[in-house]
This record gives sequence, C-alpha cells and structure tokens, in this order.
Amino acid sequence: MKEKFGDIFKNKTVLITGHTGFKGSWLSVWLKELGANVVGYALEPYTERDNFVVTGLENKITHIVGDVRDYEKLKKVFTKYQPEFVFHLAAQPIVRESYLNPKETYDINIGGTVNVFECFRLTNSVKVIINITSDKCYENKEWIWGYRENDPMGGYDPYSSSKGCSELITAAYRKSYFSPENYKEQDKSISSVRAGNVIGGGDWQKDRLIPDCIRALENNKPIEIRNPSATRPWQHVLEPLSGYLLLASKMYSEPAKFSGAWNFGPDYSSIITVEKLVNKVIEYWGQGTIKLAKNSSNKPHETNLLSLDVSKARNYLEWLPILSIDEAIKLTTDWYKNSNVNYNYNVSQIEYYMGK
Repeated sequence: MKEKFGDIFKNKTVLITGHTGFKGSWLSVWLKELGANVVGYALEPYTERDNFVVTGLENKITHIVGDVRDYEKLKKVFTKYQPEFVFHLAAQPIVRESYLNPKETYDINIGGTVNVFECFRLTNSVKVIINITSDKCYENKEWIWGYRENDPMGGYDPYSSSKGCSELITAAYRKSYFSPENYKEQDKSISSVRAGNVIGGGDWQKDRLIPDCIRALENNKPIEIRNPSATRPWQHVLEPLSGYLLLASKMYSEPAKFSGAWNFGPDYSSIITVEKLVNKVIEYWGQGTIKLAKNSSNKPHETNLLSLDVSKARNYLEWLPILSIDEAIKLTTDWYKNSNVNYNYNVSQIEYYMGK
C-alpha cells in the first residue's frame, strides 16, 4: 500500500474538506490505510448508500459535520487539530444544479475556497494544501487537444466558472503569501489539481452519468442520456487520487519544486463518448438499454468535447494513468453489483490498483 508514497502520511494529521463526498470518502479510506490521522469536515452524506456510509468512515476517522461557508467553525477545526496536510474537496459539484442555484454554487465554490485558504494561511502547522477543482475550470474552446496547466481559465456555466475562480484564488494566495521563491521564509506549499470525469463505486449524486445508469439498471428501466455524442476524459476515482497523494508527498519533501497547478487525466483511449461509456456499463452489468432523454434539445449548455494534457504530471511526478476504460468500468460496476460492500472491499480495490 505504501510503496508509492512511503511513510510520508504516517501519523500525520490530514484534513479533508468534503470527506463525505464520493472522492473525499475514497481519499479518506486510502489515507487511513497509509497511517494518517484523518480529520474530515463536510456536510452530511448525500444518501444512505454513499461510499462514506457503507464503509463506516464515521467511526474510523474524526468526522466533523460543517459547512465551508462557516468560516468561524472551520477556523476552530484548524486550530484544534493542527493539520499538516489539507485536501480541499468540499464543493457544489453538479453543472446542472449550478444553473438552478448559481448563488449557492458561487458561495460554496468561491467563498468556501477563500475560507479554507485563510485558515491555511493563519495555521502554522499546515505545510501542504491541495485544492481539488475540475477540468471544467478551463476556457473550453472545444478543440481536440488536451488542455495544459498554463491555458486560460474560463467557464461557460456557473459551476465551471466557479472552478475557474477557485483556481485564480489558489494562484493569488500562492503568489501573494507563499511564493515558491520565498519558501524558506514561509514553509508552506500550495497546489491545485484538475481531473477529468471521475467514476467509481459509491457515487449516488443526481445528474451524474454512472449513478443515473445504476439507478436505471437497478429498476430495470432504460438509461436516459442527454448528450450521447459528448466526449469526456473518463477515469476511475483511484487514478486522480493516486496523483493527489503523490503530489502531496512531493510537495512535503520539495515544496518549492512541486507547488503549482497539475492535471490528472486518463490515457487518450479512455476519452470516449457518453453513449460508448453507457454501452460498456451495460456490458459489464449484464443487461440494460439506452434511450435519449426527453427535451434533450432544450437542455442547458454543457461542454461537448473536453480532454486534459497530463504531460506535466508524467514528466515531473512520474505519474501515469494505469487503468484502461474497461478496467475502470468493471471496477465501478463490480462495486455497485456487490451487496456486501464495506470498508475492506474498498481497501481491496485500492490494493488491486496499487498492484497494477
């Protein structure tokens, strides 16, 4: 389990905002297995079937229910637990929800990020912070090339633009207070990470493709898809998380060298259409059908073509995506098909991934 990261997290206090969410819960399991003292700060889980719930994480880590918009409560958590690492994942994560509730989306994704960085700035114990944003932070020009870390931020919809703003906040704090050039004076390192469309077990959010597929399949209903030709960089949740953990370990050891923005995306063979992904889910599930969602022509704007260039992570971190799209989908469907999923099952999938 520790071959890739050594003992860098062992007995270290790691604060994860958004630990009850899909990615945050998987990250919590992995860090606990690496020997970290995990402190989570987030809202309650979305459903009783979420990964956080079925793994029993509430009783395995320090679980704190809180909103990143509540600066005073968040500051008390930093002060009490004195974390050395912070992974900021708390967010309003759904594009379509951002059209319905733009103010809430901006308050959480921008205001919440400012609150986390202020606590980081004022807490001497924290050496490393990683802000997890999204591949949708880029100004999307619908071109065939993958976006690089130095491409401009943008965002058509409230969610995407809020993630672009979150990236600008990260860069501003890094340049204003913790510039790598002055690391010896400040002793802190800041990075942001951008991943593709992440899939895996334990995600039950609304308006996400895999959860929508599983709900339909469980109820023997056709899978409705809004935009069958949309192309996305699909990747299993363990792929970007391995990148986040590797980056954090490097930042801790060589903070000035690894502070910055990083992409973690899949191999180009995993950048496929929505329709092709759903057909693969049906294949590994064993049955199912597809139909085009009603009123799909009147849907809010969504990106059609999007991919990431991960050359920086490949060259400087020696990080590589290792799962094929078929392996990613099989791991995902296996999780949902298993009626006895628990903490140890998640650990077994992490161990399988590390063995690759």
